[in-house]
Amino acid sequence: MPDRAILRQKLIRERLDLPQRLERAEQLQSVLRVWLLRRQEDTIGAYWPIKGEFDPLPALYRWSEANPRRRIGLPVVDKAQGMLRFHVWYPGCPMEEDATGIPKPKDTEQFQPQLLLLPCLGYGPEGLRLGYGGGFMGRTIAALQPRPATAGLGFAHGFLPLLRPDAADVALDAMLTEEGVVWEAMGAG
Repeated sequence: MPDRAILRQKLIRERLDLPQRLERAEQLQSVLRVWLLRRQEDTIGAYWPIKGEFDPLPALYRWSEANPRRRIGLPVVDKAQGMLRFHVWYPGCPMEEDATGIPKPKDTEQFQPQLLLLPCLGYGPEGLRLGYGGGFMGRTIAALQPRPATAGLGFAHGFLPLLRPDAADVALDAMLTEEGVVWEAMGAG
C-alpha cells in the first residue's frame, strides 16, 4: 500500500472527479434510507460533507421525521480532549464555522449518539475505514460508553483490498456504498 497521506490525496481527487457522482449519491441516499428502516437507534451522529463526501443529511432528516424522539447530531471539535462532541442538527438550525471552516451547530443541545455515520475516503476488508488521518473519530468512538454502533458511508471507488489496519484504526460495524451494504458485522443490525 502507498503511504496513507498520498493515498488520501489520491482518493479525494478521484472522488471529486467521480463520473456520475450525483447519480451515485442518489443511489447511496436510497441505500442509507432503506438500511435505517431496520435500525433501532433514536440518536445518530453524522457529519457535514466536505471534499466531495456523500451527504447523509437528507436521508437522516427523512428518518427523523418518522419519530419525534429521533435526533441527528453533527460533530463539534473538543480541542482540549482531541475528540468530537455531537450537537443536535436540524434543517435551518443556527450554524457557525469551526476552526477548520466546517459548519457546526451553534448553541444546540449536546448528546451521545447511539449510531455514528462516518465519512470514508476509502475502506478495506472487514470494516476497515480510511479517514483523513486526524484520529478524532477513533478517539471519540473509544471514549464513548456505551460504544455506539458505527457505519461508514462512501463511494465504491474507495475500496482498498490491501488496506491494513494501523494501531489507532477502529473497525466499522457496517459499510454502505451506492452499491449497497458492503459489510455488516454479525449482530450489528
